[in-house]
Amino acid sequence: MSSEPFTLRWGILATGGIAKTFTKDVLIDPKTRDVHDVRHEIVAAASSTSASRAQDFLNDLKAPSSAKAYGSYKELVNDPNVDIIYVATPHSHHYQHARLALEAGKHVLIEKPVTVNVEQFAILQDLAKKKERFMMEAVWTRFFPLSREVVDFISQGKLGEIKRVFADFSFWNDVEKEFGTSHRMVNMDLAGGALLDLGIYSLTWLFQAIYHTKPEGERKTPSVVSAVDKYKDTGCDEQTTVLLNFGGCHGVATTSIRVASTPNAEHNTQDDIRIQGTLGDLTVNYAPRPRTYTLTPASSSSRGTPGGFKHETKEFDDGPGGGHGMFWEADECARCVRDGKLQSEVISWKESEEVLRVMDEVRKQHDIVYPGGLEKTEYPLDGFGL
Repeated sequence: MSSEPFTLRWGILATGGIAKTFTKDVLIDPKTRDVHDVRHEIVAAASSTSASRAQDFLNDLKAPSSAKAYGSYKELVNDPNVDIIYVATPHSHHYQHARLALEAGKHVLIEKPVTVNVEQFAILQDLAKKKERFMMEAVWTRFFPLSREVVDFISQGKLGEIKRVFADFSFWNDVEKEFGTSHRMVNMDLAGGALLDLGIYSLTWLFQAIYHTKPEGERKTPSVVSAVDKYKDTGCDEQTTVLLNFGGCHGVATTSIRVASTPNAEHNTQDDIRIQGTLGDLTVNYAPRPRTYTLTPASSSSRGTPGGFKHETKEFDDGPGGGHGMFWEADECARCVRDGKLQSEVISWKESEEVLRVMDEVRKQHDIVYPGGLEKTEYPLDGFGL
């Protein structure tokens, strides 16, 4: 077996903010996070508007001078030096762009949510199987060492039987002034709204704690009850609460663009995630990019402290090497591609599909339908930069 780390060669599809954050992380030496078995190389990036914009993107991020800049996504996916495509366009466009990459025989990492609906994702799964290519939804939260440790703690039964989970991810915005009607957060033409953009993080913690920690044969599709307030200027959801019943365990996921998970960072004393088991509670400070978790054992004079663990808060470095924490999902991609896997065990296609199914049901309950071809499965469609 070679002692050299496996190198995964990346092509970046789109040049917006999330693409910049991810690419910066991929360019950080893995050794700074004590990773020695895989490494990454940025070999190309593409903008749908011009090659010069893609070149500016690569120059700004100090990518290798050998990296190619393309003015179309089709050129990017046809580059023989690219192993995997990171799809970083708005989620309204994920299906079309991920399918473009898979049709060209590339592995894909697709920003969350992986598609707008379950129907689109089912087609991508079939295509990935047919092409024998790795595909994963880029829910970066799941790959933080903190998240993995929390999942392991619950999976081992140390928190007892999980009975309730509360999770929130919300932002305090002057919505009319800051977003208007065209911003991607509220623009229905970009599948805008709190649920798909922010609420997926709340749902992620519900599924990590309740669904993922059970053996595969015991995982249950939850029933869904929800409440939604719509933004009057566009009709997207601005505040959504979802109650999931997994059978013996309830999960409450909340999201809003009107009030915040952390209204005042200087004086914030609450954790945004609360996982309640029969042996105690585990709380996590922040949904997308967790840094601390706190264990609180259930204890009383009559019952003692049956869990056997103590009250403590554990702190993690969420960005070693100066990064943002997105490199851990990139490392997972490299290992899966190296090992010939089509999907990750950390977030399987089935689990991504279950979260999508919940969001589909919430939108159905409140008649939230995205216009144009955003929910269609036809391919290719005009207007998607293909």
